Amino acid sequence: MGETQSKPRLQEKYLSEAVKGLTDKFGYKNVMQIPKLAKVIINMGVGEAVGNSKTLDSAVADLTVIAGQKPVVTKAKKSIAAFKLRQGMSIGAKVTLRGSRMYYFLDKLINIALPRVRDFRGVNPSSFDGRGNYALGMKEQLIFPEINYDQIDKIRGMDIVIVTTARTDEEARELLRLLGMPFGA
Repeated sequence: MGETQSKPRLQEKYLSEAVKGLTDKFGYKNVMQIPKLAKVIINMGVGEAVGNSKTLDSAVADLTVIAGQKPVVTKAKKSIAAFKLRQGMSIGAKVTLRGSRMYYFLDKLINIALPRVRDFRGVNPSSFDGRGNYALGMKEQLIFPEINYDQIDKIRGMDIVIVTTARTDEEARELLRLLGMPFGA
């Protein structure tokens, strides 16, 4: 009954290596100044859901398996006649991960999924937004090991946003580098 759950591997790495590395490089005086991961948002837009609502169900199932958490179905904010889109129609799914689930997902992304990308030379080091958040686009959900190739109906991409408490892009880049994010040239 009194079993305690161990910390995620990436969180251990953050506490043991990244905190010291960031403090050495930027010279923080207070522990609260050290940047940390706040949340990870995974977003999957499903434009085909306008014509066929079944595609949204399979996208939600894929995202549930990848994130380990049920996604929220996103709805259209306004109508666009050219795309036959009405306000309030379901057109996507998103998941916000925090805490240990966030660390488990990032560990899986960095160490398993990204190396499975075809012709992978590292992620773009300039995809920061100016406030220390990193955005990453995936072209297919097949790179995650939980996805069964035979059960997918269509290859879908997704956006992954890593939100940090860093004030600058340089601090956030160093934080992600110390956690093992493979930045390319």
